Amino acid sequence: MKNKTGVLLINLGTPDSPSTADVRSYLFQFLNDPRVIDLPWLLRKILVNLIIVPFRAPKSAKIYQKLWTENGSPLLHYSNKVSKLLDDALGEDYTVHLAMRYKNPGIPDALAQMKKLNYSRIVVLPMFPQYASASTGSALEMVMEEIGKWWAIPELKMISQYYDHPDFLDAIVDRASKYDLNDYDHVLFSYHGLPTRHVDKIYEEGQCADRDCEHEITTENQYCYKASCFSTTRLLAEKLGLNESDYTVCFQSRLDKNWLEPFSDKIVEARAKQGDKKLLVFSPAFTADCLETVIEVGDEYQQIFTENGGEKIQLVESLNDHPLWINCLKKLVLDS
Repeated sequence: MKNKTGVLLINLGTPDSPSTADVRSYLFQFLNDPRVIDLPWLLRKILVNLIIVPFRAPKSAKIYQKLWTENGSPLLHYSNKVSKLLDDALGEDYTVHLAMRYKNPGIPDALAQMKKLNYSRIVVLPMFPQYASASTGSALEMVMEEIGKWWAIPELKMISQYYDHPDFLDAIVDRASKYDLNDYDHVLFSYHGLPTRHVDKIYEEGQCADRDCEHEITTENQYCYKASCFSTTRLLAEKLGLNESDYTVCFQSRLDKNWLEPFSDKIVEARAKQGDKKLLVFSPAFTADCLETVIEVGDEYQQIFTENGGEKIQLVESLNDHPLWINCLKKLVLDS
């Protein structure tokens, strides 16, 4: 008997369409996840279902309409391409399945298909380079819940993070190769934000602020999202030949002031006010084009920058279907 491995590739998710109804459905599922909004059940339900989703869905739908292309959602489009390319790269002993943590194709449906194929081994690979409970943790938890219902549980390998993988880093550097860094006044490394309490929960005692997460990775903080973001930046800066004064690490998409700082939009505003005219922005937490990169950085931050005296924000494109990104994922599977 020839053993075969199933690979479950997971991305965050996207509305099925940019309609208000589909965006509402997506936000409802996403924001009701207790790993995303980690508040007591009743408070979360009231906040999400009665306040956030009803008011946010129509506004978000208009933004998704700007993001949508002839291929639909860029995140889903590129995730599908990556899935097919990875399947080809791994060869006949592996089969790759794609799932989204929220909406379609869903994790339960993908795993139901994988169960029928009776793999001897399953590798679960979220498309999030840095671990966060609200992304990787949530995806892996759902996988464990679903597979935990199976009578026969195959060998299972879960990959939690890989922000320091050479091919991941080299793919980002290659994406930036068409831009001359000397043409820009400053470089931003903008990561998706998290509530500070999310990173604090990593530690048995104390808070993230008690550690030197900006400058080192230790056994204690190896799964701290803030620490891995700063480590990603240091590794990229070294490959790009950047000095510490050449760049700023910042965090975007915040909901309130109690999120990881510094805030990307505030840094953009400050750099413009101090005379910068051109900024180059990397988004190393996002591996596919999405709302947070194309619209938030590419459009909204451009407007902030211009309004405060700047001229051009250049977003370094996401990895999407870059060959080195595919090679990174291939090596992660083969080495697992």
